[in-house]
Amino acid sequence: MYLQIKEIRKQFGDKVAVEKLSLNVPRGAIYGIIGPNGAGKTTTIRMIMNIIAPDSGEIIFDGSPIDETFRDKVGYLPEERGLYKKMTLIEIITYMAELKGAKVKDIMPKIDPWLDRMQLLDYRDKKVEELSKGMSQKLQFITTLIHDPEIIILDELFSGLDPVNMELMKTVIMELKRDQKTILFSTHVMEQAEKLCDYICMISKGKKVLDGSLSDIKSGFGTNSIQIDIEGDGAFISSLPGVERMSEFNNYIELQMSEGADPDAILQGMVGKVKIRRFEVVEPSLYNIFIQTAKLSNEELEAMETNNA
Repeated sequence: MYLQIKEIRKQFGDKVAVEKLSLNVPRGAIYGIIGPNGAGKTTTIRMIMNIIAPDSGEIIFDGSPIDETFRDKVGYLPEERGLYKKMTLIEIITYMAELKGAKVKDIMPKIDPWLDRMQLLDYRDKKVEELSKGMSQKLQFITTLIHDPEIIILDELFSGLDPVNMELMKTVIMELKRDQKTILFSTHVMEQAEKLCDYICMISKGKKVLDGSLSDIKSGFGTNSIQIDIEGDGAFISSLPGVERMSEFNNYIELQMSEGADPDAILQGMVGKVKIRRFEVVEPSLYNIFIQTAKLSNEELEAMETNNA
C-alpha cells in the first residue's frame, strides 16, 4: 500500500481523539475519511502530516516511516485556512511552492494557467486581502497543488464554497485522479464522499467503524432503502408501515425499510397524497450506512442531519 496507518492513537488530556486507527490507502485512489465534526478526522490528518505525533502506532509512506521530507511530497489543504493577506497572489503562490522545495523557474509557467482555471487571473497582482472568502479558498487550493505533490490531503475542502466552485474543484480532483495522484479527502458531508471517493473509512468518536471500497461497503448493506422524489408535504411518509427511518436531502428523500417490509405497500401508502416523480429501491446512502453503524447519540444525529441537509 502507498500510505499505511498502523494503529495510531492520540489522547489529549482525558479525551481520546483517535483510538488505534489503521488505514491502507492505495496509490492513485481517492480515499475518504468521513464522520461527524469532532470524530477525529483532522487529528488523524495532522498525525499523517507529522504536525502532531501519535502517542503510539506507525505511519508508513511508500515503504518508509514518514519523516520531515514527507511534507515536500504532499499537498496539504488544512481545515483552518490561512494566507498572508498583504502578499499578492503571485507572491503567495511562489512563496508556498518554495517552502515545498520547488524552484521558482519551474513553477512560474504553471501559475497563470492555474489562476485562469480557478477564475483568479484578473487578481494575479492584487493582494490576498482583496479576495472574497471563496476566492481565498481557491487560491489556497492552487498553493496546495502548484508544486505537483505525490499525495494530496484535503481537509473539509468544500466548506463554505458555493455550488459552482464546488463543481470546479470536483472536476480538478477527478483530473488529478486520472493522473494517478493519490488523494486523501476528509469530510463530514456524506454526499460529497459518495460522489468522489473510491475507498471510505468511517470514523465515530475516534474509532473506525467501517473501512473498504465504496462499492463493497454499499453492497454489504443490501438494497433496504428507497429513494423518492416527490412534490407536496411528505411528512406522513415516516409513519407508513415498513418505514424504519426517513432522511431528507437536498434533492430527494431516502427511506430505510424495516426487515421484511414490502416496498410496493409503501408506494401504495403514498399514492394520492403526494405527486411521486421517482420511487426507486436502492442500496443505502453512505449517510444512512453511517447512522446504522455508528450508533450516534440524539445530539450527534441532529448535528449530522443539519450538516447533510
